[in-house]
Amino acid sequence: MTTYEVPARVREGSPNPMATLEGYEALYGEVSSDPDAFWVAETTRRIAWAKPPTQGLGGGFDQIADAPLTWFADGQLNATVSCIDRHLATRADKTAILWEADHPGEDTSWSFAELAAQVNRCANALKARGIGKGDRVLIYMGMVPQAAVAMLACARIGAIHSVVFGGFSADSLRSRAVDCKATAVITQDFGMRGGKRIELKRVADQALVGIDEVHTVLVYQRTQDAVEMEDGRDVWWHDLVDGQSDECAPEIVDAEHPLFILYTSGSTGKPKGQVHTHGGYITWTSFTHQHVFDLREDDVYACVADVGWITGHSYIVYGPLANGATTLMFESIPTYPDAGRYWDLVERHKVTIFYTAPTAIRALAACGDEFVTRRDLSSLRVLGTVGEPINPDAWEWYHRVVGEGRCNIVDTWWQTETGGICISPIAPATPTKPGSATLPVPGIEPVLRDAEGVVLDGAAEGLLCIRRPWPGMSRTIWGDHERYVDTYFSMFPGAYFTGDGCRRDADGYHWITGRVDDVINVSGHRMGTAEFESALVHHDAVAEAGVVGFPHPIKGQGVYCYLVLSEGHDMDDRGELERELQGILRNHIGAHARVDLYQVVPGLPKTRSGKVMRRILRKVAEGQPEALGDISTLADPGVVEAIKAGARSLA
Repeated sequence: MTTYEVPARVREGSPNPMATLEGYEALYGEVSSDPDAFWVAETTRRIAWAKPPTQGLGGGFDQIADAPLTWFADGQLNATVSCIDRHLATRADKTAILWEADHPGEDTSWSFAELAAQVNRCANALKARGIGKGDRVLIYMGMVPQAAVAMLACARIGAIHSVVFGGFSADSLRSRAVDCKATAVITQDFGMRGGKRIELKRVADQALVGIDEVHTVLVYQRTQDAVEMEDGRDVWWHDLVDGQSDECAPEIVDAEHPLFILYTSGSTGKPKGQVHTHGGYITWTSFTHQHVFDLREDDVYACVADVGWITGHSYIVYGPLANGATTLMFESIPTYPDAGRYWDLVERHKVTIFYTAPTAIRALAACGDEFVTRRDLSSLRVLGTVGEPINPDAWEWYHRVVGEGRCNIVDTWWQTETGGICISPIAPATPTKPGSATLPVPGIEPVLRDAEGVVLDGAAEGLLCIRRPWPGMSRTIWGDHERYVDTYFSMFPGAYFTGDGCRRDADGYHWITGRVDDVINVSGHRMGTAEFESALVHHDAVAEAGVVGFPHPIKGQGVYCYLVLSEGHDMDDRGELERELQGILRNHIGAHARVDLYQVVPGLPKTRSGKVMRRILRKVAEGQPEALGDISTLADPGVVEAIKAGARSLA
């Protein structure tokens, strides 16, 4: 496996104390030796506190069944002061949010001073509707700057926001409103995405039928097309917000006051509302955003995710703004109007840090290099990936074609539950290996265990746990702490179980192998589905592959593969393609690695953040399409019907 050293251009001029491996190791050791002292000093230095904390961690993993752990519990603050107010003395005119609209070339920018005014007006508007500290507000919007304003306005007044991706169904929105007992919804008339309109207001209306607790629906007008408005409940953004005062004092709250609830899908059919808090979350997102991406004052930072997902919360809104960065919000999709949209965006805005999902990289690589090479991408310094393990071929393309060999790639591993990045290269410091998330961020102590809980030392493969709390982790599941404990702490008491498998190589680098239920045991051979998928996409005809196990009468488990073909390829000669794919598996994994059934599908069932929802693939492969559980977090639920319709069996 090739190891790539950090390009000199990436390290040159870095202000990062971890700009070298020696600096990384020193800081990692400092955090590990006295985490409480380090984090109290770090949060006091980087975050604006009304009452600085003197306490670090309260409680621990061994006590978590009794009560959520705490960080900085005696401190008081409001997260928006770190994101806005403290920048006004020195960065008032600096661009805070750069918005790239759905239609290419239509963009808007807001300075920190303008953002402050927008947030304060919205906060005052919410207060005028009787919304205050502790109230839950659902945000159901597209990727417009007003979505970030809505998030920050809720935080400003101590309300708890819960962003719901603007592609979710009415049932999904309704279930979240009911679960958190929301009193208000912020939405817009229509969303724009890939040249298509999304009827956000109509879906919100359907979701709220019979929910009398929601007394306010604030509607931002994105288009000029008419929508239904309910008297007394619904109010236009421009009517209520625009006339408010642009001064609003922040509601100072305890460090552990909830900042937001973000729902993740659950196999039981009921989403899990992860709760993140003001003090620990803003500390962790600020810390990781600055260090992992090697942030500099003049950077133009573009995370092309959606605020409906944790990536958007942590690395579009809270982390970048807390660091005084220019953060880009992207309304469209990577293939509209063509597969060069990302690279056109980079060229026009002189983006220096670009953060996207492997699924997008693979899709764009399948479209050819010319969409990239015709653009000037010389501004890029750091490239990032998020959402799923990236296969080495996609990594190499990203590095060679997009980064032109001049950029370092930070392949970041983290989860909604972790709040921010946990295992990742530090951009100016860490030599990289294609497909590896490399080393833990300071403050994260990963440990590998076998199924019996035995700790595995050295080069090994096992179940990924984290042995010590960190400030950014979620505190509980809204209204169901028992489920939180059962999900993350029951299998290995005293440690956080991530649910992921991981291989650690001789250099201590971490390779995420996927969810632990994505390990296939075929005739006694244990193989990770990610191994299959990474090998299969070496074939030119395969854009993406999704591999799961299914019951096999002879081998115990068979291997079922869903194929997304590259443009211009079809299955006219299924036998020949399958033979070639079996040869690739044999060469890359071994003779024991063989797919039993292939199914060609138009796409894989993914969340908006790019994660493949594998339990859907498993249930269909197992012949149980009626037992799919919660699919509300899918970016395109229509893919599921196509998968079910084309399912194959050994019979």
